[in-house]
Amino acid sequence: MRIGFAVPQSGPWATPENMRRIAVRAEELGYHELWTFQRVLYPVGHPMGPTYRSVHDPLITLAHLSGVTGTIRLGVAVVNVYVQPVLLAKQLATLQTVSGGRLSAGIGLGWLPEEYEAAGIGMDRRGRRGEEFVEVLREAWTDEVVEHDGEFYRVPPSHIDPKPAPGPPPILLGGTCEVALRRAGRLADGWISSSREDLSAVAGRIGLIKESIAAAGRDAASFRFVCRGVTQVRPAGGEDGRRPLTGTYEQIRRDVDALAAAGVTEVFHDLNFDKDFVTAGAGEAMRRAEEALEALAPRA
Repeated sequence: MRIGFAVPQSGPWATPENMRRIAVRAEELGYHELWTFQRVLYPVGHPMGPTYRSVHDPLITLAHLSGVTGTIRLGVAVVNVYVQPVLLAKQLATLQTVSGGRLSAGIGLGWLPEEYEAAGIGMDRRGRRGEEFVEVLREAWTDEVVEHDGEFYRVPPSHIDPKPAPGPPPILLGGTCEVALRRAGRLADGWISSSREDLSAVAGRIGLIKESIAAAGRDAASFRFVCRGVTQVRPAGGEDGRRPLTGTYEQIRRDVDALAAAGVTEVFHDLNFDKDFVTAGAGEAMRRAEEALEALAPRA
């Protein structure tokens, strides 16, 4: 099991200084990967909660942190397919290169209609859009001359250089419904669970993805099963009704072990999704974050 940590991205603690402090210390402690997420806008009056109210751009954040780290991987979970894929391919290729090949590119379909509206496209058939989106990314990263004429995207014969070095970043797909899970198994290098995932059912999700991998004639050995840990540190309590990754540090570590037994290959602890955390003052949030970073660090 590889352990990652989400950087400060939402709420008062998400300052450039705090991002750097968490990133540098996570690398020192042996964490596998730093993670970010995307939220472009927050519709007025929407009930989705404080995590999404004020969020820094995920790729610029990772680009900044690539310059103060040297070995820890850099992941985005996820960029949604209402953005333009050729432009995103260029951004991801550059980030892969300047970071020395440390990027994991998470791609999702998105669920907020207002973000699609602001991007000028409809949400209909976004599953098929997502499949073609991945095709365009890979073509941009590998084809000497890129030419694409699809249902959603058209690229005239073009050079899209430089290519990402030392090679294309792995593409990880999000999603929770059966068709999305099977899509990940057919097309992606890995799957990322959502913040709303029922982690007690994750073994079934993994089993379905593995079926899709086998049906596509692909090798499951290198496939990544990544869990966004909505990690919430709380006082000791009983086990009845306790949500996985919520509780004491000892309970959370046991939950990570249970996820590994279920087939998860990577967990990253994301304090941005603790609504009590992102509404705390910046100083208190960082105190708690640095404590958690130390307490949940990978074992030697």
